[in-house]
This record gives sequence, structure tokens and C-alpha cells, in this order.
Amino acid sequence: MPVYKNLWSVHLSTGNLSTLCHSSSSAMISAQQPPFPNRIQGIMDCQTEEEETCEEQCNSDDCTWTMNCSSSTADSPVILKILQNWVPRVSHYFDKEHYTYVGHQIVIQESIEHFGAVVWPGALALSQYLESNQEQFNLKDKKVLEIGAGTGLVSIVACILGAYVTATDLPEVLENLSYNISRNTQDMNIHKPEVRKLVWGEDLDEDFPVSTYHYDFLLATDVVYHHTALDPLLATMVHFCKPGTVLLWANKFRFSTDYEFLEKLSNILNTTILAEFPESNVKLIKATVREN
Repeated sequence: MPVYKNLWSVHLSTGNLSTLCHSSSSAMISAQQPPFPNRIQGIMDCQTEEEETCEEQCNSDDCTWTMNCSSSTADSPVILKILQNWVPRVSHYFDKEHYTYVGHQIVIQESIEHFGAVVWPGALALSQYLESNQEQFNLKDKKVLEIGAGTGLVSIVACILGAYVTATDLPEVLENLSYNISRNTQDMNIHKPEVRKLVWGEDLDEDFPVSTYHYDFLLATDVVYHHTALDPLLATMVHFCKPGTVLLWANKFRFSTDYEFLEKLSNILNTTILAEFPESNVKLIKATVREN
């Protein structure tokens, strides 16, 4: 695995991303976070207690189980582990990663110049979940929009699963995103994906009018972290989440602001935590429009 990814993981584990932030718009937050909202804190406390119980009940590396929290519903999240779908290869390019999903080898070119040009754990978690839960979330011939597509890994997996995919991100990320998607889908008998610019919260009604653009699935991975565009991101999710749309959002939860975003989303949409990946601190959330 590239050396720089190991270095980045050290910063992530300590919660200090200051050396990675090159944009003046990125908002730095201190190591001492404000208290979690009571509701969020209760969820976290319950999760910790149940994880300790589960550790006693399961010793297998690949075992999965359902958490039983006294304050949760019957639809408690399944506890999973991100599988090692990364395939080590001898390569002259240290910025390329090889993965295998849905029986296909996927080669991803990364870049250390942008957050969006690196494969983050949320993308691995969602790719794995889509591959393993095709009956529950059948993407074949469905219209799928990914926001903050980054390297394009999730969009590529969705394409392989038969979806009509539109992958979006900031202008500076589109070149690498387009390269990865084209490289990994050009020789496949699938719906050809589209790559488009999407700046969260900007020109949504003009570029993606609701009367014309309706998506069956909205995908997002690791879009919530310490940046200043959380409110525009929320507005973007709400804009695309219409009746019949399913939002699948996988995110590594690091700071209280991540939980606060989840709280805001839950106040607007019906949200369910489908799965958790404790080793990576990743949660997979499903959200749909509330019925009147």
C-alpha cells in the first residue's frame, strides 16, 4: 500500500488532520470537542456497552451479529468488518490501488493533492455492502447519483451492478474521477456512466431541476468531516431525496460535528443505521423522505 496512505492513517487515528488541509475554507476544530447532544451520547453509550457484550459472544474474525440495544428498534444495525478487497500488486505507480468487487478488478488512481482523490474507508464499506446486499438494494437499471464521488470507486461498483450512474464532485476532482470511471467501465457491457460537476448547495435548481432529474438511489461516502460546507451538503441531500429515493451514506465518524450532522439529517428524513464497521468507525445510514 502506498506510503502516504499509512502516514494519513496515523493522522486520522489521532483526529488531527491539520497537516492534510490545504484549503483555506477548511474549518479546523480542536481536539477538545463540545459535549455530544444527549440523544447522540445515549446512542454512543449504548453502542459501547453492546460491543463489549458482543465481543464475549463472538470470537471469529469474520463473524457478524446484530446489536441488541434496549433503546433501539428491531432494525438494529448489523456489525460488519471491511473485507480486504484491496489486491496487492507490483506497480511502477505508487498512486494506483487494485480492488476486486462483483468479480471485477478495479484499478483506482489516487492523488494526494485533493481529499476527493483518495479512497476513504466509507467508500470501501459502501462498495462492500452494495455487493453483498444486491437483493435488498437492487441497482440494476436504477438511476443512481453519487455526490462527492472522489475517486469513483462506489460509482464504478454501482455501474457493474447495472445502474445508470451519474458521478459528481468538485471541478478540480473531475479529471481524475473521469479517468478512473472511464478506465474501469469502458470495456464492460453496462450502462455508460456520466460525470458531472456538482458544488453542494449551488445552482441545484438550475443544474438538477426536480422536474427532470429523479434518482432511485443517492450515494455518498465520507462527505462529512471538518469542513465549512456541511449546511450546503445537507441542503443537497434534501434536494435529491424525493419520494422513492433511497439515500445510502457511509461515513467514518470522527468528531461531534459528524454526529450533529446525522442529527440534523434525522430531523428532516427518516434515517436508519443499516450497518456499522467498528474497526473503521464507519456507519452506513439509509435515509428516505418522510411520508405525510
